[in-house]
Amino acid sequence: MYYQNVREGLFLRRPNRFIAHCLVEGEEVIAHVPNTGRCGELLIPGRRVWLTWHPEPGRKTHYTLVTVDKDGLLVNIDSQAPNRIVAESLENGALELPERKIVSVRREVTFGESRLDFVAGDADGGRTLMEVKGVTLEEGGLCRFPDAPTLRGLRHVRELTRAAEKGEQCAVVFVIQMEGMREFRPNDDTQPEFGKALAEARKAGVLLLAQQCHVTPEKVTLAKRVPIVLQ
Repeated sequence: MYYQNVREGLFLRRPNRFIAHCLVEGEEVIAHVPNTGRCGELLIPGRRVWLTWHPEPGRKTHYTLVTVDKDGLLVNIDSQAPNRIVAESLENGALELPERKIVSVRREVTFGESRLDFVAGDADGGRTLMEVKGVTLEEGGLCRFPDAPTLRGLRHVRELTRAAEKGEQCAVVFVIQMEGMREFRPNDDTQPEFGKALAEARKAGVLLLAQQCHVTPEKVTLAKRVPIVLQ
């Protein structure tokens, strides 16, 4: 996926979850932060960032903060990017599911008590129920999810577990919004219930994938998969 009208700047402060103050071409601007996670290890004053510029009338802010330079590691923090990346990758074949040839992709599908991100249809008439989670929390090549407790994410994993137990093909895809990672683990320090739910999902037959991304200020694409380590 690509970004248009990208501007480089410096991060100054984040007064609340939704906005950040940044310095762009010598001017302090207010930018939308498209990620309600904590991002405390990323959004540190003085760090280099990249923002998209949208000067359309009626917008509360003309900038959106999408990428952070974390000591030389570019991290995309756009929470909408993972779904866009997976949709593009399913459609062009860059994301393959084992023993599945994907021929159709439906988005935002109601299933049970949840609205799942995708239902991917295969050439044999089957389907795979899919949920996508973006990952921005990293330390020394180890990435984790979530960076803050997520009841919604927990509900989705449990929904897919129940579906898999009834014979549905199901998958959870963790899109790691950076590159150079060695493994993925659930963040048991923040939400141990999520890690337990993932282990139960894998046992029930849910496919778990962690896919890192190659990130530039203008473009984010899927790169290598990394192993998922569960307790």
